[in-house]
Amino acid sequence: MPISHHKVIIIGTGPAGYTAAVYTSRANLFPVIFEGAQPGGQLTMTTEVENFPGFKDGVIGPELMDEMRHQVLRFGTVIKSETVVQVDLQQRPFRIATDQGEYTSDSVIIATGASAKWMGIGKDEALSRSGGGVSACATCDGFFFRGKEIAVVGGGDTALEEAVYLTKFASKVNLIHRRDKLRASKAMQERATRNEKIAFCWNKVVEDILTATVETPMGDKVEKIRALRLQDTVDGNFSELPVDGLFLAIGHKPNTDLFQGQLALDEKGYLAVEKGSSRTGIPGVFACGDVQDHVYRQAITAAGSGCMAAIDAERWLGEQGFTE
Repeated sequence: MPISHHKVIIIGTGPAGYTAAVYTSRANLFPVIFEGAQPGGQLTMTTEVENFPGFKDGVIGPELMDEMRHQVLRFGTVIKSETVVQVDLQQRPFRIATDQGEYTSDSVIIATGASAKWMGIGKDEALSRSGGGVSACATCDGFFFRGKEIAVVGGGDTALEEAVYLTKFASKVNLIHRRDKLRASKAMQERATRNEKIAFCWNKVVEDILTATVETPMGDKVEKIRALRLQDTVDGNFSELPVDGLFLAIGHKPNTDLFQGQLALDEKGYLAVEKGSSRTGIPGVFACGDVQDHVYRQAITAAGSGCMAAIDAERWLGEQGFTE
């Protein structure tokens, strides 16, 4: 099978990758985008998205990503249902190997995203996909738990930030931490302990998620959280904590394994980019979306950075004479 060459290859099809594809397609750069193992990215695991502009009544996550997919196809993007397994960014043109073939490219836009860390009990990830009450994004889903009692798992700055944020909606937020001391900064700890809506569950881990079958307004039956089964890390005793929602704040892992040893990472393991741009340390290689953003991690900011990457790539290709 001959190696196929392209001006732009985009790795990843979340909001960042699709937006980069829209802009590079309209610039007549004829991009090829690889879907990978999770076409559409993290939004395909969510239910209703209410904070993406342009949808006054909200939109279902998979439907939003399907709309984006059809949009890039309309502009001529070639979508490959292949997973990139190896990249060589040390030679030109860049070489990309997938599970089905090999490609070369004058420029590469990385939009591989980040994956939420799960607790490893199975139910947490499944209930997140089904809308059963588990989430890894308070900003995305906090609104759905207005007036309800919920729990947050974690002990760092992110966990406390999300717990404080969720008190805007929830009647009570239980912060579950496996130790008796928090890892968060002193300022964040003081802010959380002053909040009367936050209760601390020290020396506890979630051993199981207990569910109940409920009927939706549409008549569908779904599994929803009714309580958490907690285990004490000191004496091993079990207890139940009735809650309607569970937010995981134990971190995200950027999907950077492909680029280890080739591109610089920041102190948190995300791809390092030049401030105010999408440029990595290798000319012609650009990064956008959650793979390079550990601060915001929103669909709209990912899409915005995808636009940046496309414009940066177009300008760089023009400067190198590749667009002629």
